Amino acid sequence: MSTGSLCRVSPVVGRGLHPHEGQRWPPSQDFTLTPGRRGAVSETGTPSLLLCPFYGEDFYCEIPRRFRQLAFYIFDRDVFRRASIIGKVAIQKEDLPKYHNRDTWFQLQHVDADSEVQGKVHLELRLNEVITDTGIVCHKLATRILECQGLPIVNGQCDPYATVTLAGPYRSEAKKTKVKKKTNNPQFDEVFYFEVTRPSSYSRKSHFDFEEEDVDKLEIRVDLWNASNLKFGDEFLGELRVPLQVLRQSSSHKAWYFLQPRDNGSKNLKPGDLGSLRLNVVYTEDHVFSSDSYSPLRDLLLKSADVEPVSASAAHVLGEVCREKQEAAIPLVRLFLHYGRVVPFISAIASAEVQRTQDPNTIFRGNSLTSKCIDETMKLAGMQYLHVTLKPTIEEICQSHKPCEIDPVKLKDGESLESNMETLRQYVDRVFNVITKSGVSCPTVMCDIFFSLREAAAKRFQDDLDVRYTAVSSFIFLRFFAPAILSPNLFQLTPHHTDPQTSRTLTLISKTIQTLGSLSKSKSASFKESYMATFYEFFNEQKYADAVKNFLDLISSSGRRDPKSVEQPLLLKEGFMIKRAQGRKRFGMKNFKKRWFRLTNHEFTYQRNKGDPPLCSIPIENILAVEPLEEESFKMKNMFQVIQPERALYIQANNCVEAKAWIDVLTKVSQCNQKRLTVYHPSAYLNGHWLCCRASSDTATGCSPCTSGLPANIQLDIDGDRETERIYSLFNSYMSKLEKMQEACGSRSVYDGPEQEEYSTFIIDDPQETYKTLRQVIAGVGALEQEHAQYKRDKFKRTKYGSQEHPIGDKSFQSYIRQQSEVSTHSM
Repeated sequence: MSTGSLCRVSPVVGRGLHPHEGQRWPPSQDFTLTPGRRGAVSETGTPSLLLCPFYGEDFYCEIPRRFRQLAFYIFDRDVFRRASIIGKVAIQKEDLPKYHNRDTWFQLQHVDADSEVQGKVHLELRLNEVITDTGIVCHKLATRILECQGLPIVNGQCDPYATVTLAGPYRSEAKKTKVKKKTNNPQFDEVFYFEVTRPSSYSRKSHFDFEEEDVDKLEIRVDLWNASNLKFGDEFLGELRVPLQVLRQSSSHKAWYFLQPRDNGSKNLKPGDLGSLRLNVVYTEDHVFSSDSYSPLRDLLLKSADVEPVSASAAHVLGEVCREKQEAAIPLVRLFLHYGRVVPFISAIASAEVQRTQDPNTIFRGNSLTSKCIDETMKLAGMQYLHVTLKPTIEEICQSHKPCEIDPVKLKDGESLESNMETLRQYVDRVFNVITKSGVSCPTVMCDIFFSLREAAAKRFQDDLDVRYTAVSSFIFLRFFAPAILSPNLFQLTPHHTDPQTSRTLTLISKTIQTLGSLSKSKSASFKESYMATFYEFFNEQKYADAVKNFLDLISSSGRRDPKSVEQPLLLKEGFMIKRAQGRKRFGMKNFKKRWFRLTNHEFTYQRNKGDPPLCSIPIENILAVEPLEEESFKMKNMFQVIQPERALYIQANNCVEAKAWIDVLTKVSQCNQKRLTVYHPSAYLNGHWLCCRASSDTATGCSPCTSGLPANIQLDIDGDRETERIYSLFNSYMSKLEKMQEACGSRSVYDGPEQEEYSTFIIDDPQETYKTLRQVIAGVGALEQEHAQYKRDKFKRTKYGSQEHPIGDKSFQSYIRQQSEVSTHSM
C-alpha cells in the first residue's frame, strides 16, 4: 500500500491588499506555495500597482504524504524587486474537504515567527517516587527530550536547542539542552528532573501519594529555538505543552508531538485589515493497493480502444460521467501512456468525434474528451521537444528586452512604430522558423496521434483538402506552441514570470504564430485589432503557408501502410544527390551516379531525373538505420548510408547541411521500425573487408553504436496502479451518474423513439454494449470499494495516536479517528 496526494490550486484574485514593510522572512512551513520555501513551491505573476489583483493561474502540486497545512503568502515587490510579506492564508489539512473544488474568499492573516512552525518532538515523561535521607517521600518528574524531526531551516541554517519548563500557577522552573549544530533533526537525549509534589510522610501505599490539585494545574512546556548570532536574538521554532494529567493512569508517558505556534496561535489579530484572497483548491489523496487488486478495472480500461463503438468503452464512459473532461483525461492518458496504448485509444475516440462533426471548420474545436486527452499527451510527451525548440529563442527575447508595441495608442514617448514593427517581425520570423524546422524532433507518440487525426479528418471531409492540415494545426499550434510562447513560465521555458513589456511582446508573437499555423483563408480579417491586420501583411507570402504545410506533413506522417487510407503518400523531401551503385549483380559496376531522390512517408526512391519512373524503391519499413559514412571510405565528404537488411546504399549530399537534413528526415520516418539496428559499420565494405573493424564477412555485426537519430522519447515516471486508483475514485464519486447512464441505456433499448431529455447529456451509440460495460465498471468499482473499507478498518485497529507516524497534535488524524469510531459504532 502506498499513498500519494495531489493538489490543484487556482489563486484567482485578491482584494483590499495592504503592503507592509519591515517584516522578516518566516521560517519554512510544512507545505506552502511560496517562492524559496520547503515543500511544493510555486509563484504567481506580479500584477503591477494593483491592490485588487487578478491572477487566474493554476498550480498542480505533488505534495508530501503527510502535511499539516496549505499556505499561500502574498508579497509586495518594490521597485528594486525586493519582496516583503503582506500576509498569508493558511488552510489546515482537516479543513480542505470543506473548500474542495469551490471558490472561497479567505481573510489574510498576519505573518510572524511565532506562527510559522513545523516539525515534531519525541518526549518521555516519568513520575518517580524518591525517598530522602530523612525518610521523607517526594515525587520527581523526569523529562527526557529524545529527538526532533523536520525543524525549519532559518536563514540557511538550523542550530536548535530546547528549553524545558515545569509551569504552574505559582511556579515556573526552566532548564535548557545543549545546542546541536547544523541539523534540523537533532538528537538530544537529555533528561531533566523537576520536583512535582511537596514532601509527605513515607507511606507503603502501592500508588503515589500526591495532591491532585497540584498535578491538575502543572504542565511541561518544551520550546524549540534556533541559536543565532544576530542581534535580534534566537529564533522561536515552536512549542508543545503537556499537562501532567497524562500521568494519572500510568507513571510514564512516551509519545511524539507536533510542535505548535506560540500560545497555540491564540493571538487576537484584527481580521480583514490585510485584505483577502479568493482560491479554488482541489485536493485528492490516493491509497494504492497491490497491482493485482486493479487487474479487472485496468484490463477493462486498456481494451477501450478495441471496443466497438468506442463510446461503449470504459474509458469513454468515464469521460461521459465526469463533470469536467480534464478530470478523466489526466489519469486516462497517464495510464495508456504507461501501457503503450495511448495512440490507439486517442485514434479511436478522435475518429468517433470526427464522425459526429458536421462542419470541417469546427473540427476538434470543443473541450471534448479527445481534445483534453491530446492536450495531456502533448504536455507529458512533448515538454522536452518544446524546450529544445523554443527555449533558446524565448530566453533571447526576454534578455534583449526590446520594445515591440505596434498598437499606436499604447506607444510610449520616444518609441517608433516602424522600428517596433520591424523588431517584432524579426522575432516572429525566428520563432516561426525554429518551429517549422523542428519536425524531425517531434516525439513519435505525438506524430502517430497527428497521423490518426489527419486520416480521420481526410476520410470524413474528402472534399476539403485543407482539413487534413487544420485538424493537426489546431493542436500543435493552437494548443501547444502558442500557449507556451504566451506564458513561458508555465512550461518551464523561463524561471519567472516575464515583465509587462516582454509579456506584451510574447502575446503579439503568440497571436501571429497562431494565425500563421491556422492556414485560414482570410487571415487579416481574423484579427479584431486593425494594427494586427496591418502587421500581418508582412506574412501573407506563400512561403509561410508552404512552410507550415511541410511541417504538418512531416509531423503527421507515418511509415505505417494503411490499405484503407484515402491519403496519397506524403512527399517529405526530394532533390539531386550522388549515389554509389548497390551492386545487385555479382560482377556489376559499383560507380557513382547523380540521381533524383524522393522521400515519402511510404518509400524512399531514386530516378534518373525528376518525373522519371523509379530505378529503385526502398520501403520505409526496410530502413534499419541511417548513419553518416566516414570520409576515408571513398575519400568523399558529406556522405551517409541508408542501411537495409541485405546491403547499404551509400549517398553523397551537396553539403553538410543537406546531408544532416536527409539523415534527420530519413531517421524520423523510420525510427519506429521494429528491426532497427543498434550497431552499425561507420565505414564501407571494400575489397573483401569492412574498413572500420577489418571484419571479412559482409554480414558481420556492426562495430559502433548507432549515433544518429532523434532525441529519444522521455521515459515518464508513471505508476499505472496509482492512475487506476485515481480512475476508480472518479468512478466511485460519480456512481449516481453511472446508474443514471444505465437507466438511459435501458430506456433507449426499450423505447425506439425520441430521446428523453434527462438522458440527453450522454453519448450512447450502442445501448446494449454500453450497458454491459457499465455493469462491469460498477462491479469493479464495488470490489475496490470493499477492499478500501477493509483497509480502513485494519488501519484503525493498528494505528497508535502519539506514534512517529501520527504525533499528538495531528488534528486531521483526530478527525479520522472520530469518523472511524462513528463508522464502527454504526456498523455494530
